[in-house]
Amino acid sequence: MIDLHCHLLPQIDDGAESLAESLEMARMATADGISVIACTPHILPGVYNNDGPKISAAVAELQRKLDEEGIPLVLTIGADAHIAPDLLDGLRSGRVPSLRGSRYLLLEPPQTIVPPRFDDHLFSLLSAGYVPIITHPERLAWPDSDYGVFERIVRSGGWMQLTGGSLLGRFGQRAQALAERMLEDGLVHIIATDAHNIARRPPLLSDACRAASALVGEEEAFRLVSTRPAGILKDMDPSALPPPVRAEPPRGPVRRERLARS
Repeated sequence: MIDLHCHLLPQIDDGAESLAESLEMARMATADGISVIACTPHILPGVYNNDGPKISAAVAELQRKLDEEGIPLVLTIGADAHIAPDLLDGLRSGRVPSLRGSRYLLLEPPQTIVPPRFDDHLFSLLSAGYVPIITHPERLAWPDSDYGVFERIVRSGGWMQLTGGSLLGRFGQRAQALAERMLEDGLVHIIATDAHNIARRPPLLSDACRAASALVGEEEAFRLVSTRPAGILKDMDPSALPPPVRAEPPRGPVRRERLARS
């Protein structure tokens, strides 16, 4: 499995607080079957003033420590970028790193409101040849009032990434119900850990993969944690990768329970 969203780097944002915690998170990930992790710290001017060179240096240093400790985990670069007027310029200059230098980037929308001109921001990225991957949409506060925005994102060529813990109820029933709905509607391309620490948000994917399998089948679950993430790291064109699968909605009490949760 490949994890494309993990706050593994020590003391660079709100993720791992120490090198010791980073190493323990890496051990947990490999024990769970994860072989590659993209280190994706926040880039939020005024809060987390990270940039491409700083992140690259931190990834190289942590990879050296992992190798010294004999932890068989491959790290690569990325960032959890927030919408900003100069985002496109930052991508072109390398100040904002995409995933392994590919056309794919993680994009975190505001938590509480639909950002102004959201569609325009996405269109500018797509027109420039980038593929924005919206991170943890199921955990945002506003999908209930504008679920259609995610359908528009996918139709226009954007991608969506769920947090694995959401499928397991770790972020509450509402996030779990939305994650299940998005999977069943064929809107999800990737599942990642968005891990921040050992205890509350660990770097584990296997249980989430099994939960996804129950909704969309084993083949699609494998694509969510392996096939598409591997294609991203190879910078494959989106058209060369399998599109998300739309599931048959469950019927009877199970369906009613999910709708009640949402």
